[in-house]
Amino acid sequence: MKRITLFTAILVTMIMVTISSCGSKRNPGRIYMPDMAYSRAYETYALRDSNIFTSDPADLGHKIFYNNQPVNGTIQRGELFPYTLPNDSIGYKMSAQVLNPLGPWTKADSLEAGRLYNINCAICHGATGVANGPLSAKIGAIANLTLPLYVSMADGTMFHSITYGKNNMGSYASQLDRKQRWMVIKYIRSLQPKAGAATTAASATAVTDSAAAKKTK
Repeated sequence: MKRITLFTAILVTMIMVTISSCGSKRNPGRIYMPDMAYSRAYETYALRDSNIFTSDPADLGHKIFYNNQPVNGTIQRGELFPYTLPNDSIGYKMSAQVLNPLGPWTKADSLEAGRLYNINCAICHGATGVANGPLSAKIGAIANLTLPLYVSMADGTMFHSITYGKNNMGSYASQLDRKQRWMVIKYIRSLQPKAGAATTAASATAVTDSAAAKKTK
């Protein structure tokens, strides 16, 4: 009788353990110090209890300071290092020494760069970079990116112009992150003729224009 009772107790215990171990795998069960396991996440623009949180540095020590800004000296994971040249004539001149940090890219990279260009640049510069976009006639003075001036322009100088804006073009730093700006520049290079070919084409155009001017005289 004792053996039957012991066997029954062991069997019941095993069944209980099996049932309890087959619960939802998404539920970790009891957690020691849950605040360490799950941090409180805040939506960027969500309202916060002003009795607890503050964005005023003067309230430091009295409330929890949180201003929605990243910690100084940090950058987003995967982001390129900050561009630190100033937006002045000196910075523009020095930008010619800045090299495109992107290495060889895949077909997918090229397609993505083309997509970014068509969304942000083609509306003025045109799909092929010849300044014939839908807004070119309304804005005027749109850069023809296939001309020798831009073919020979350093990548860094082009990046500087996209970052801060140049002439009629405003800054695109808020629309494109640093990597995307460099990608757009690589795509623009694919639209341009080679430097030698561009110079030859420009000379041929000048000769043609000169001949046409003589005929009209």
